[in-house]
Amino acid sequence: MAQCPPDADFLTLNRPLDAARAAVADGRLTILAMGSSSIEGIGASAPDLSFVPLLERGLEARLPGVEVTVVNRGIGGENAGQTAARFPAEIEAADPDLILWQLGANDVLQDRTEDAFLTDFRAGQDLLSESEADVIVIDSQRVPEDRDLDFIRGRNPALGAFAALTALEAGRVGYGVFNRFETMTGWADVDNGGVGPDGLHLNDAGYACWAELTAESLAGALR
Repeated sequence: MAQCPPDADFLTLNRPLDAARAAVADGRLTILAMGSSSIEGIGASAPDLSFVPLLERGLEARLPGVEVTVVNRGIGGENAGQTAARFPAEIEAADPDLILWQLGANDVLQDRTEDAFLTDFRAGQDLLSESEADVIVIDSQRVPEDRDLDFIRGRNPALGAFAALTALEAGRVGYGVFNRFETMTGWADVDNGGVGPDGLHLNDAGYACWAELTAESLAGALR
């Protein structure tokens, strides 16, 4: 596998993960992963090489004696508001200790404004407040700048701005942040920058690197 550089700043914790830590202490951790195609796993060559299965295995390897379940509820193409609308039903079904919410990229690709995105983000927060689970948000992926593809050309400034807004708002309400956009600037040695031929979705190497960084940083926060 291509080199996946470590990143000590990949996870920003704005408050302790009390619910998830208690679950780990009890030997059983349930994570609900919500978002769009990155969570669903589009771009991976096989389902077990996508983010959620890799994260589940990575956490179990790092948290001996803990039964880890990561529930995949990603739907490709969703923006922040569409994902947020599914929170009540998905949280009730999964009863998670930790919720991962990946958001931002499709809002940019759908040319939504920062105000519209922030409104949906805050609507999601209202729904998440009904749960006792901890929350970590995952910001947008970076897109390659060397691909001759109109729909991604020039998008990184907006993706970066939405990532910064995500981090700012998460800090305000105490959510953790996986800083994916910034981390991907260091993926020069990852196969094709971790992005598949369509210029948007991660490839196997990208999913592997993202899952490894997530498992390592999250396990460290939960021990």
